[in-house]
Amino acid sequence: MLSYRHQFHAGNVSDVFKHALLSRLLIALARKDKPYFMLDTHAGLGLYDLEHPWSQKTDEWQSGIARIWERTDAPEALQPYLNAVRAENTDGRLRHYPGSPRIARKLMRPTDRLALCELNKDDCATLKAVFANARHTTIHNQDGFSAIRAFLPPQERRGLTFIDASFDQADEFARIVRSTKEAHARFATGTIAVWYPLMAPSAMQAFARSLQGAGLPKTLQLELTVHPDDWTEHIRGSGMVIVNPPFGLNKEARPLLDWLWQALSPQKEGGTRCDWLVSE
Repeated sequence: MLSYRHQFHAGNVSDVFKHALLSRLLIALARKDKPYFMLDTHAGLGLYDLEHPWSQKTDEWQSGIARIWERTDAPEALQPYLNAVRAENTDGRLRHYPGSPRIARKLMRPTDRLALCELNKDDCATLKAVFANARHTTIHNQDGFSAIRAFLPPQERRGLTFIDASFDQADEFARIVRSTKEAHARFATGTIAVWYPLMAPSAMQAFARSLQGAGLPKTLQLELTVHPDDWTEHIRGSGMVIVNPPFGLNKEARPLLDWLWQALSPQKEGGTRCDWLVSE
């Protein structure tokens, strides 16, 4: 079990990985003129102060976003994400890090609709303040997994369900499999993106088998780690499972993840994965 309270980890390697991929998913959805809907099931605060005592305690952002945000050789595919981070730091000093909701709203068009769910009452209040003037954006103080039943299918009939659970319960992987299956059953034409931390290899193998047996359509599995498999100090990396990924995302993701690994792993430990968990 992992309690992933995000203020401690904002801007770390897993955030860079997660948000770089989120940006590509949203850009792909915007290629068609029709509006789309995004559901963020575990939205968090929306915006994080990297000088907050919790962030300063772990300093994880120093080995994450701090290593890449001023790089001049970043690939074009990474620029929308980096621009979203720069927009929160207009004086050029890295102080604030945008969470998934903030990045999403910056990349979404005015006609695209965003629903944000956050169960923690205090965090939800902060989220509402961050998005006080945002159009086509609603904030809900509710459990993210139950939100799948409440908000899907959307009226737009196209969009993204983004599941970024806190992993504060022992059965979180099982809950994610059930929720992913339900999201697909309710919204078969939508894309589902599920972030997860890399745990023990046996746990990850069981998770993959459960997803493969869930009756899902084509499913892409992406991972990035900068630590070896026996690393125990904190999570060694993270992954994202994408159900119904946009056409060509697998080819786009490989060089993007390889660049991130080179930039974020100075010791050249760990590695990347870009495989079909469920093929077409």
